[in-house]
Amino acid sequence: MIERRAFPLSDYSCSELRGDDAARVGTNRGRGGSSRAELLRRAIVAGGAFTGGGILLTGLPRSAASAPSPAQDVRILNLVLLLEYLESSFYAEARTKHAFNGELQQFVTVVGSHEREHVSYLKKALGARARKRPRFDFGDATEKPEKFIAAATALEDTSVAAYNGQAGNLTPDALAAAATIVSVEARHAAWIRAIAGKLPAAEATDTPKTEAEVLRALRKTGFLKSA
Repeated sequence: MIERRAFPLSDYSCSELRGDDAARVGTNRGRGGSSRAELLRRAIVAGGAFTGGGILLTGLPRSAASAPSPAQDVRILNLVLLLEYLESSFYAEARTKHAFNGELQQFVTVVGSHEREHVSYLKKALGARARKRPRFDFGDATEKPEKFIAAATALEDTSVAAYNGQAGNLTPDALAAAATIVSVEARHAAWIRAIAGKLPAAEATDTPKTEAEVLRALRKTGFLKSA
């Protein structure tokens, strides 16, 4: 069954649907009173000035070959920003088409709002160093339930694997902020699997992806038309 019982969105705020206030992105405060965006920005600014121009997303290893640094934070955060751009655009288009109902439509609405927040705070943290939003073409994946579910599952799984794969390459502040996103992305992945009637967590552990593996997975979708 694709459609399952949905909880009325009017009964819950986004933070309640996420389960706890710690999942709020860009607005909640840590022990030191800093938002996640501020933590990321502080980690980046701590490294001083960087060379101008675009951020290249090549050569990042699974485990850091060099010590984590603010410059490396910029590279990694731009990698995950590319993912967040894709996810937020995917759910935004699905929402405008009004092709789904029940829990699947609720998933589109709630998860789409999360991804927009992720994009917003990553861009805020990166400032002028943030990559630009690419062009996407989702075809009929945003209006055919079976195709949507398959695509959403692949995107959410890739997102979790990307954050996990780069965790060891981030500075402590950037890692602390990114960890609050990956836990929410994991809930997204479990939710879409449950909608599809699959086990939310089929394995005891997840396999992280390198940058090259993440980019291959994105190209495989056929959604990315420019980078």
